[in-house]
Amino acid sequence: MEKMHMADEHTTKPWWKQLWPWLLISGPAVAMIGCAITIWLAINLHADKPLRDGVIKQGLKVEQVQK
Repeated sequence: MEKMHMADEHTTKPWWKQLWPWLLISGPAVAMIGCAITIWLAINLHADKPLRDGVIKQGLKVEQVQK
């Protein structure tokens, strides 16, 4: 009888010690880190270079201003 009582008693671990919450959190967390890296690269490495004086840019076309 006492053995049956031990089997009925279900002990659960706290949520942070279980595997499933971390697997579910890892996907969005990796996406956020990738997004932050992409934004940093876009701002720091691939920013538009300033144009020289006397040059205008219209869309993809760059022309020198006639004076």
